[in-house]
Amino acid sequence: MSNTASIIFIAVMVMFSAYFSATETAFSSLNKTRLKVLAEKGDKKALLALELSDKYDQMITSILIGNNIVNIAMASVCTLLFVHLLADAGATVSTVVSTVVVLIFGEVTPKSLAKEMPEKFAMFSAPFLRLLMVVLIPFAFLFTQLKNLMGKVIRNTEDRRMTQEELLMLVDEVQQEGGLDEDEHELLRSAIEFNDRDAEDILTHRVDLEAVCIRDNARDISKVFDDSRFSRLLVYDEDIDDIVGVIHQSDFYNDMVMHGKELRDIMTQPLFVPKSLKISDLLKLLQKEKSHIAIVNDGYGGTLGIVTMEDILEELVGEIWDEHDEVVEDIRRNGDGSWTVSGSADLYRLLDKLGIDEDAVESASVTGWIMERLDKVPLQGDRFEMDGWRITVTGTDERRVKEIRVEQI
Repeated sequence: MSNTASIIFIAVMVMFSAYFSATETAFSSLNKTRLKVLAEKGDKKALLALELSDKYDQMITSILIGNNIVNIAMASVCTLLFVHLLADAGATVSTVVSTVVVLIFGEVTPKSLAKEMPEKFAMFSAPFLRLLMVVLIPFAFLFTQLKNLMGKVIRNTEDRRMTQEELLMLVDEVQQEGGLDEDEHELLRSAIEFNDRDAEDILTHRVDLEAVCIRDNARDISKVFDDSRFSRLLVYDEDIDDIVGVIHQSDFYNDMVMHGKELRDIMTQPLFVPKSLKISDLLKLLQKEKSHIAIVNDGYGGTLGIVTMEDILEELVGEIWDEHDEVVEDIRRNGDGSWTVSGSADLYRLLDKLGIDEDAVESASVTGWIMERLDKVPLQGDRFEMDGWRITVTGTDERRVKEIRVEQI
């Protein structure tokens, strides 16, 4: 073989080495979801790349065989060429030159480029790769059987399924890379974490409930409806721990005010649930029972609070305001970087904003968290520090926290 032919052969082998290296990286890094979207739009190369990626063992075996063949062939011809040109020093020079050339042009550069656009390169390389896989079927079969045999000797018991923590991290990474805006990011995180929340975590506490006695007259009930502006009210017998029904505003005015019916005849039966019930299961239960309110038991037969359909939906989409609501931000960022937080704010949303691990907090409310850290009933001016934050009680109402200020130390 002439020197010119040898150089051309070496160049072609380096190109094939680059092709195999880039193809290996592309199929190892590609996003199958992105390929599926392209395939559904009619892209035949995307469909072919998707089919090849499903045969990963056979594909990677073919790539490695091809890559080793071209690298060995290139090294052999390179050695002959340099021995012919430089005699005794040729073997040493050939080793150095072939190593550097393969490393730069056959490995590092093509793999770096393929990493940047794996789907595009996988689609580009798919037709030739399919042909190579057909040619190397016997070898691929042999190596696959060898791999299966090794798999029986070295058993892998690790669970490869994606965990919730890994999925949340993936969503965060996509948002940081610009694939999701802030609203989409929050919605996805809320949906993923939706099944982690219990009824106790999102309820309206009993001290904040609006209710009427079953013996109240129409004027008293009407006043509660007007003052609270709620469309539904709880009905109790002896006290708030003895809920006997729920009355809707339209039923009250149509049936009790207009037609003189008794309260007990127009109220609906209450739905009672345990405080540990997952809100995803509670949502299904409310849909099944065609109810908008569930009374949460405290475990001792008393009323801990209520959860409404709106409370559950707000866990997914954030605060929902209607035309009668006074829009108040529960967690407000101040100009100096501190936070003003309402005592009724979602504690887990606050901890997420502050970067505090939820597992380090046992309480389910802001007031409970403050009492947990202070180990006493909080008073205005009380403060504590946690994970680099200083939390100060700025407002109280009897034994509850109305407002706190959070500032970074």
